[in-house]
Amino acid sequence: MIEPKLIIYDCDGVLFDSKKANEAFYNHILRRFDMPPLRKDQLEFVHVSTAKGAIDYLFQSSPLKDEAKAFLKIVDNSPFIPLLQLESHVRDILEYLRPDFYTAIATNRGHSMPLIMKAYGLEFLFDMVVTTLDVANPKPHPECLFKILDRFKTKPEDSLYIGDSEIDRLVSEAAGIPFASYKNKNLKASYYFADHMDLLEVLPSENKEVVK
Repeated sequence: MIEPKLIIYDCDGVLFDSKKANEAFYNHILRRFDMPPLRKDQLEFVHVSTAKGAIDYLFQSSPLKDEAKAFLKIVDNSPFIPLLQLESHVRDILEYLRPDFYTAIATNRGHSMPLIMKAYGLEFLFDMVVTTLDVANPKPHPECLFKILDRFKTKPEDSLYIGDSEIDRLVSEAAGIPFASYKNKNLKASYYFADHMDLLEVLPSENKEVVK
């Protein structure tokens, strides 16, 4: 049992089922340069990567890498945002947590994040959002989590990070924050959540009321 004051979420795979959106986004870029669509292994990589890291990976043997990076800076994210699917009970648990807990997002997304927050009405349910645009070192470097801890003057042990990938586990471990694995029992974690409502099971007893 922990008594967290700060709950930090990853975005892709935790707040949203975003694989279809990411697949469509990167296939759009690949088509622009007459390259074949993503293979399954490539999709798994870009799903947890930064956009820059994804382009480096997808175009690693191509002379078009610099052109692809330039195109990435101007590509319109808006057509792909409707493909995101908000995970069940996200809004319920976030509304329940406020104002007793700080809530934040630490993500390897960049320019698309403000558009996503607005499109799904999440702007006022998080106290802080840290993207790759806010740090010098993206995940799995713990800079994003340290930035959040510093903002709220919270100790790592008084926080909880919810993620779904090995990168999330590594960044949580590096920051010394207890880790909850969302829909992934293959990760080493302190807690395993199959639904966002499972967070209630690790909160102090006075916070375990059923969310209406």
